[in-house]
Amino acid sequence: MIIAIDGPAGSGKSTIAKIVAEKLNFRYIDTGSMYRSVAWKSLQKNTALKDEDAVADIASKVQIELVPGNNGQLVFVDGKNITDQLKVEEISRGAAIVAAQPMIRKIMTTKQRKLGKQGNVVMDGRDIGTVVFPQAEKKFFLDADPKERGRRRFIELKEKDQAKNTDLSIIIEQIVQRDHEDRNRKIAPLKQAKDAMLIDTTFLSIDQVVKEIIKTINPSS
Repeated sequence: MIIAIDGPAGSGKSTIAKIVAEKLNFRYIDTGSMYRSVAWKSLQKNTALKDEDAVADIASKVQIELVPGNNGQLVFVDGKNITDQLKVEEISRGAAIVAAQPMIRKIMTTKQRKLGKQGNVVMDGRDIGTVVFPQAEKKFFLDADPKERGRRRFIELKEKDQAKNTDLSIIIEQIVQRDHEDRNRKIAPLKQAKDAMLIDTTFLSIDQVVKEIIKTINPSS
């Protein structure tokens, strides 16, 4: 079985997808970390992130391994554990740049499909149910009010000690801008698959969302 969980930034999809995978004993695949890995590798090689040909060459050659860890998924790039390095804001912004480029998306979609074909996976992203695995057995689209998503992102940055000199209003503006870019890009835009279940997480706890998804997958549970 392939379970696709899509949604915009701050909707809770990564946290929820990881927990759902744990409860089902499925493999969790965070596609966002794959794009962040490409951005990280490109910056390490001093490659301009908007140089699509150069970044595509890196994306096609880089070896990305997603390994389950005690505190979540570990990310190895060319054999090096770069999990913590992917959490900084610079890499998040870089991932948004490379993810908007058609050549990179095509390469990463191929890599993601290869991972998914191993079976029994929960994969989260922005185009899993529409592009990567349109035939996925179960699809979910998580969303929330931009102000709530901004609040969550602000708290996350504070926990990482990265919220200094950053106002909540600025975070919300960035969330809205990212939504606009994701929903209006020419290739693989962010949108709810027609057969995906929409879950508004604005007023729901993580546990409530997880229970709703598990109940949909296994009605008898």
